Amino acid sequence: MTNPASERRRMATVLVKEGVLKSPWLREAVKAVTRERFLRPGVFLDEGRTWRPVTAADTDPDEWLKIAYSVDTLTTQLDGHLTADQAGGPVVGVPTSSSTDPATVVGMIETLDLATGHRVLEIGTGTGYSTALMCHYLGEDNVTTVEVDTQVATRADAALEAAGFSTWTVTGDGLLGHPYRAPYDRVIATCAVRRIPYAWIRQTRPGGVVLGTVGSWPWGTGLAKLAVGDDGTAEGSIVRRSSFMQARAQAVAPVAGDLSARTAYADSERRTQVSPLVLEEWMPAFLAQLAAPGAQFVRGTGGDGSPLRYLFDPERESFAEFLVGDEGWTVRQGGPVALWEEVERSLVAWQDAGAPEIDSVRLHVTPASHRYWIDQAPSLCWEHRIT
Repeated sequence: MTNPASERRRMATVLVKEGVLKSPWLREAVKAVTRERFLRPGVFLDEGRTWRPVTAADTDPDEWLKIAYSVDTLTTQLDGHLTADQAGGPVVGVPTSSSTDPATVVGMIETLDLATGHRVLEIGTGTGYSTALMCHYLGEDNVTTVEVDTQVATRADAALEAAGFSTWTVTGDGLLGHPYRAPYDRVIATCAVRRIPYAWIRQTRPGGVVLGTVGSWPWGTGLAKLAVGDDGTAEGSIVRRSSFMQARAQAVAPVAGDLSARTAYADSERRTQVSPLVLEEWMPAFLAQLAAPGAQFVRGTGGDGSPLRYLFDPERESFAEFLVGDEGWTVRQGGPVALWEEVERSLVAWQDAGAPEIDSVRLHVTPASHRYWIDQAPSLCWEHRIT
């Protein structure tokens, strides 16, 4: 029979070889914290069009440990309520909670630069596994974790208690932080947000660090690391690509329905300078979200099999429709905002600057605004006012 401790050591070794796991204290935490405890009652495995439920109770113990200590993200909830023990067989659904892959979890914790005595606020408890890793080093009284989903929070709290960590597990909207335990030395978010909530900065000590994924598309999002200043502002950069589920309060329903009806009346039409297909790449997608906050990128197929691409901004009642022909792409735009003008201008300037990667993006946050810029391209600067 497989030994759980040996599986934890094996996973730690894999993470060390990948260059993700570096700190001795975190290596010891990975070896000590039982990930399988935080996956109960079970997980959903992706089988393409359906999700196959797998529970600890109905799975061979060796197979269960193999799943638990894989390096994959393991989905633990679908559609905001369904868990693996409630599904009688393969189901369809949208993941709403998961145990993020260990490499991402460990990499984010390493990026926090934790030290003994630090007080941490975690946004998005999920299964509680990452919470346990931090508690193992900092102690349970120094970690506060907030989860918006009551059922998810209850399961995580039970798992943490069973693992010996009676930490501060709070059910609530993590976008508001948790002022009752502030100030914190570190804030870490395991969900994506459209912008860094100022509440996180206000609840962090000067010199502290806020770490969170910025963006609202399933791809094209970046991990922002900000240092909080004495003046109540924060500044830093996008340190790398990052992908997390959207914070529940900010999740946006995808644009659906008759797209041709939505784009029937255009105010302008012209050839594009840049192919809209670049928006399927990570950095251009990130830039598009900076240039046109609130826009959604939608992919479709015409009746003749030709690719259809759209930008929609429901709040600003604007769209851009892209049609491909023998001579390239044409954009049709409608509504009060010319979405593609804003995005294309940024893409052209980015290409002219040598197409720097996402870690070239800087960020400054105040109570009133978010300002992004790229040093190599002076014309690339975006300011998002908070209203």
